[in-house]
Amino acid sequence: MSRFRQIPRFLTALLTCIALAPVAMAQEPAKTAQPPATKSAEPAAKPATQDPAPVQVPAANTEAAPAVAPSSAPAPSTNTPSAPPQQESLLLWIYKAEGIFFFPQLFMSIGLVAMIVLYSMQVGRKEFMPLDFLDGMENLTKEKKYQEAYDLSKSNNSLIGRLLTAGVVRLQTSGGQYPQALEAMQEVGEDEGMKFDHRLSYLAMLANIATMVGLLGTVWGMVAAFMVIAQSDTSPKPSELATGVSQALVTTVWGLLQAIPAIVAHTVIKNRISRMMLETGITAERLLSRFQSLTKPSKSASSATTTTGPSI
Repeated sequence: MSRFRQIPRFLTALLTCIALAPVAMAQEPAKTAQPPATKSAEPAAKPATQDPAPVQVPAANTEAAPAVAPSSAPAPSTNTPSAPPQQESLLLWIYKAEGIFFFPQLFMSIGLVAMIVLYSMQVGRKEFMPLDFLDGMENLTKEKKYQEAYDLSKSNNSLIGRLLTAGVVRLQTSGGQYPQALEAMQEVGEDEGMKFDHRLSYLAMLANIATMVGLLGTVWGMVAAFMVIAQSDTSPKPSELATGVSQALVTTVWGLLQAIPAIVAHTVIKNRISRMMLETGITAERLLSRFQSLTKPSKSASSATTTTGPSI
């Protein structure tokens, strides 16, 4: 009977265990989950306790980053080739180097070139002895067409035409005096030669002025360079002295480039004028000698004048 009495107790204990088993199983995950929570809370707590150290480490990294960036920035620039400097035009460089002497020397260069070209065109054979005029005068004088020859020489503007016109006019007005006709031609020739000399004198004057301006630029530039040295307490930089030295040298070079061609052109043109004047004078004298037959009286006319002269 005692055993049967113990069975309800056993069943009640078993039922109690069965009833409490789900509760115990439900509480075990929570208990098991609590340790990770505590573990995760511990790292969270640790950073909370170690807050100053981790905060300073990122700050140090952020401050070091800009310091490394500038040092690493020039590295690509050293590898990449640098762009070549832009070259100035020669005229602009000369303008900067010349300074106040640029425009005077520029105008003188233009004037010299214009004079050389103009005078070279004025000393051609066409201006002294045109070939067509010489051929026409030769044919007309051989055919003894003196009036047509005189009209041709009068209408021609060349030097030989003016010489023949003056000689023939003086030959007619002087009563056939050939020496006076030659003097008239010489007067015209000297007048024309003086005109050429006056024109060439301006070319020679510009050549001398170009040389003097170049010398003035040399002295001016050296004075400017020495003024820089005198006004500086320490030794001046080469770039500061280069302005005055470049002005001195460039002005001198430009002046010589103007003067040398001008002197050569002046000598060549002057010698050509002298040669052409001589040839023109010889040819004009030869053609004028053919007009002497106009002033020589015939024998019948001279005998008539002698017979009638005494009767009067």
